[in-house]
Amino acid sequence: MRSMLVFPVVLNCLSLTFCTKWTTLQRWQEWKQQNKEDFGLSSDDKRRAIWTENFNAIADHNRRFLLGLSNFTMAMNKFGAAMFNEYVGILNAKVRWTPLMVPQLGSSPDSLDYRDLGLVTPVKDQGACISSWAFSVAGAIEAQVAKTTGVLVPLSAQNLVDCSANATYGCDGGWLGSAYNYIQQHGINSEASYPYQAKDDQGCMHDPDENVIMIHGHGRLPPGHEEILKKALASFGPVTVSVDANSFSFMFYKMGIYDDPPCDAFKLTLDVLLVGYGSENGVDYWIIKNSWGIGWGEKGYMRLLRNGSNFRDIASNALYPFL
Repeated sequence: MRSMLVFPVVLNCLSLTFCTKWTTLQRWQEWKQQNKEDFGLSSDDKRRAIWTENFNAIADHNRRFLLGLSNFTMAMNKFGAAMFNEYVGILNAKVRWTPLMVPQLGSSPDSLDYRDLGLVTPVKDQGACISSWAFSVAGAIEAQVAKTTGVLVPLSAQNLVDCSANATYGCDGGWLGSAYNYIQQHGINSEASYPYQAKDDQGCMHDPDENVIMIHGHGRLPPGHEEILKKALASFGPVTVSVDANSFSFMFYKMGIYDDPPCDAFKLTLDVLLVGYGSENGVDYWIIKNSWGIGWGEKGYMRLLRNGSNFRDIASNALYPFL
């Protein structure tokens, strides 16, 4: 009689295992279709194994979130079939300590979101080109032009990737200050006249007659001071910053206030645009705009812990343009 009771249980376990594998396979196929990925017969099994491992790690983290052990969730995104070291390969922020320029700053409100004020263009996807530096610089200048003219014009990150090669490395990364210097000397075209291609092998096609703006310069804030960064953001507008994105949780961040401590004490790896700050349930946060498309984070944005301790080095490399 005892074996009769065990038999259906075993069947149910086998059925559950089969269903779980089938569901995972179905989700894998859906992910490939959504992200337009085709790895071919030779690599599909390998990439599916990586994807499955990432999927399970994301699910484990989200169980911690449901238990109240984390303030943010994670989700599968375009990095799903990438190993962590491959993800790290796209993190190539370059830091050069340009002279400080501490402006006269006013007060700052309790919360601020430049998206609500019409100073932020839609989120872009840099693709396989490591051009976060170009998108963050373009975004800061877009906001300044909109403040001055009342018109929000998307600027060409491709213009910077192609034409500032003497001072940057195109799709292999670039210095924020060098990008600002280029625009000060040559100006920058609009996205409409010089569209993004996610590559750096086409040569410079900048047209001075199509310039939207030539800036007068840029400044760098004292590193590590979040209060100064907050006041500068309120006084001037969106600011280009570099952060430490070297974590699996950053790779698959979905929503909430990101508060996962970094592994390294100081490692700036990604350039982003700081567009605001606020608080939720007593927890302060920054709002950063990334260039990984709307499938990452909160439709392309992240709320990053703002606790006065320079979390993820948010205030270590902050630059701003002036027209």
